[in-house]
Amino acid sequence: MLTIRLPDEIESRLNILAEATKRPKSFYVREALERSLEDIEDVYLAEAALEQFRAGGEKAVALEELERRVGLED
Repeated sequence: MLTIRLPDEIESRLNILAEATKRPKSFYVREALERSLEDIEDVYLAEAALEQFRAGGEKAVALEELERRVGLED
């Protein structure tokens, strides 16, 4: 179970959609999450990985150098 607070405008739009289609609001909230959660995960996990990389003090390697090291140069 999850409880969320929505801005008034979004809640109003959700109410109108639910009433017009005779479906519960939770149907549309679940649908929205299923459609967008992967993109949200990608963004936040990439940001977290970048922060870890920066905090660790590791040296970055150019793509061309990495390709050369693993034998993928053209």
